[in-house]
Amino acid sequence: MSKPTIICLTPVKNEAWILDKFLKATDLWADHIIIADQMSTDGSREIALKYPKVRLIDNKSEQFNEPERQKLLIDEARKIEGNRLLITLDADEIFSPEIFDSKEWQQVLSSEPGTVIHFQWANLCTDMKKMWYASYFPWGYMDDGSEHNSQNTIHNTRIPMPQGCKKIVINDFKVMHLQYVNWERMESKHRWYQCYEKVTYPNKNAVDIFRMYHHMFGISKQQYVDIPNQWIDYYKKKGIDLSLIEKKTKIWFDEKVLDLFDQYGTTYFKWLRIWSVNWQKIAKTWGRTDVKRYKDPRSLLDKIIQWWLLKTQPYCEKKNIKRIDIYLTRFLKYR
Repeated sequence: MSKPTIICLTPVKNEAWILDKFLKATDLWADHIIIADQMSTDGSREIALKYPKVRLIDNKSEQFNEPERQKLLIDEARKIEGNRLLITLDADEIFSPEIFDSKEWQQVLSSEPGTVIHFQWANLCTDMKKMWYASYFPWGYMDDGSEHNSQNTIHNTRIPMPQGCKKIVINDFKVMHLQYVNWERMESKHRWYQCYEKVTYPNKNAVDIFRMYHHMFGISKQQYVDIPNQWIDYYKKKGIDLSLIEKKTKIWFDEKVLDLFDQYGTTYFKWLRIWSVNWQKIAKTWGRTDVKRYKDPRSLLDKIIQWWLLKTQPYCEKKNIKRIDIYLTRFLKYR
């Protein structure tokens, strides 16, 4: 099989804080970069259009829907003729520089159609000195035209996963995940994620939602490792300074949460840990006038439960904590 065309597929909505760095880094290994922009208002589109390898397409959906946006990206990639290697990275994900000398990457380039490629996340910390490794994810696919079938609208696979498909697990290099470098934005995003889960899957309990979106508070000291110097140095030599990340205090996820408060009321979300910020103050920054409606609706008991969940996050896999989580879930269900 001839060398495949390497196509990076990336969904974007208001990612100007990192998009330029992502595109510069991805330009080093991808033949094409397809950006599906979901009506960004922060200059993301203008950034994307500066890069000759970028194909900018519109995601006109008003709703968050991962399978829908992945279909847009995959369909556009399949307009490119010949053998195709699909790599699905978000804008806050950059390959570590070992990719350029990786024997495993060469194995990927010669793999059979229908092969799934798994990459491991390396979550970089805010100080850009430490990180922790997370799971392996199927984010690469030697395309054979298979359909991308997903059920849930959030946290789905990004690629087709045919039954019985071959797979390659990459260890030579990692996916540098920069989400946690911009901690305030990450927390804002996770607040919105929690609200989205509550609205979209109303039967999902608040304890499970909490555990999922506060995993970063459960990382032990033993899990933290030093970020290899060459990761940062390599990209800096290429004109990509990963240590300089634009951070804004006005984050668009917060406005989306305010919209959900308007639609469902704040009480609907009181069992979610989203009240560590002052929503009345945030509402003012977004031009809302009746800010009293965004007052924290929690009782003292609600606050104590959320405090306990946060304190026990590092131990949430222990039997005793899981047992208490079950009781809490039942308690909250019937309150």
